[in-house]
Amino acid sequence: MNELLSLSLAEISQKLQNREISAVELTEAVLTHISVAEPQVQAFITPTPELALEMARQAQARLDSGERSPLLGVPIALKDNLCTAGVRTTCASRILHNFVPPYDATVVKRLREAGAVFVGKLNMDEFAMGSSTEFSAFHPTRNPWDLERVPGGSSGGSAAAVAAHMAYATLGSDTGGSIRQPAAFCGVVGLKPTYGRVSRYGLVAYASSLDQIGPITKTVEDCAIMLNAIAGKDPHDATSVNLHTPDFRDALIEDIKGIRLGVPREFFAQGVQPEVAETVRKAIGLLESVGAEVQEVSLPMAEQSLAIYYILAPAECSSNLARYDGVRYGLRVGAEKGHIGMMEATRAAGFGKEVTQRIIIGTYALSSGYYDAFYLKAQKGRTLLRQQFDEVFRQVDALVCPTTPTPAFKLGELVDDPLAMKLADVLTIPVNLAGLPGLSVPCGFVNDLPVGLQIIGKPFDELTVLRVGYAWEQLACLQDELRMPRGLAKVLA
Repeated sequence: MNELLSLSLAEISQKLQNREISAVELTEAVLTHISVAEPQVQAFITPTPELALEMARQAQARLDSGERSPLLGVPIALKDNLCTAGVRTTCASRILHNFVPPYDATVVKRLREAGAVFVGKLNMDEFAMGSSTEFSAFHPTRNPWDLERVPGGSSGGSAAAVAAHMAYATLGSDTGGSIRQPAAFCGVVGLKPTYGRVSRYGLVAYASSLDQIGPITKTVEDCAIMLNAIAGKDPHDATSVNLHTPDFRDALIEDIKGIRLGVPREFFAQGVQPEVAETVRKAIGLLESVGAEVQEVSLPMAEQSLAIYYILAPAECSSNLARYDGVRYGLRVGAEKGHIGMMEATRAAGFGKEVTQRIIIGTYALSSGYYDAFYLKAQKGRTLLRQQFDEVFRQVDALVCPTTPTPAFKLGELVDDPLAMKLADVLTIPVNLAGLPGLSVPCGFVNDLPVGLQIIGKPFDELTVLRVGYAWEQLACLQDELRMPRGLAKVLA
């Protein structure tokens, strides 16, 4: 059965449609594997085996009736900040420890309609604030490549579950790199779509102008399949864009002759480990060898992205998290202290250290006398960055660079060094600030740990991003030293 677990979403979907295995048998096999792997990896907050088996029976009935869909009967899992009707949704926070939403997020609803099977809700940094999944109120998640290392964050559970073959695909959310960074650390594929491509309705908000939902998968083709299912205009989300949604699998061609790839100088300078830079440059060289036109470009404002982000994101966090007050839902502490006392006690007991810190920073940045000095200046910097991206994209079709400055770091290594922790996202944050699509694909190893190649596209040009990623993936399959193992990640083999 391990051979089935290591297959891609597209491959297992074909077996389901060919009746080589039933949806129920497949789900039982995945649940059995989860029972073995989960104590080591701890990717889940709330496994849902009963729900999964019921959904598998429904999917099999649809398959038996002749219905065909790439996700029909395929076990997947969801980051725990996506509202799921009837299933606990905690955001990895004590303040929502027992919250059960009465409705599905739009992406969850669309995956249900496609016939996917939900095996559980996945661990994350609390309210998606973190880069290592160590800031969960429940437990840290471990990297399947090395159980002493982090899986990245905040979608660490989502990336680890795919890497450990506990789901064929997962959904994460990406505010400053929270899909792409853990995908790079865990040796899997992660896509942050253009802001507005996918509805955010039902995603518990961190920073509303930056958040975007996207897939984490084993292959680029699987990413395209997932994006096909979740993309599109949603009347419940005013920021979702009413554009034609193409079939993203149409992008999956190996030929990239003539595609112009820009290599941003600044993305190789910001503390990038030399071995990581060398690995990524080799990948870019391979893309050039098959016909891509490569040129160096510059985005000077990218060097200010971290400072811009850590004013804007906490400011939006301060506003969004004001709703957790112990009145309507979630944790309530100190009711005997009166309304104000209850709110203070509830928030003090419910929010972890990292979330509290960001709320305080954001409130300060928005406060009277500091708004112009911090928040307004950061917004102007964001505009300048976006303008620089626009200028660069007049010269090239996509950008290629490292996803992260280093491979996965050890658990506990950076917990007490908040600046070093935040620098793990320094190469992904600019993409969110500009609202662009970004893809991370595995491109090699440093010290036996995966390294990610980041591909950044023009707004709503996921097709080009996926095309370059797919071409790279096919090249990597021909290189022994780059080929990702088809079996379980090393520690679980």
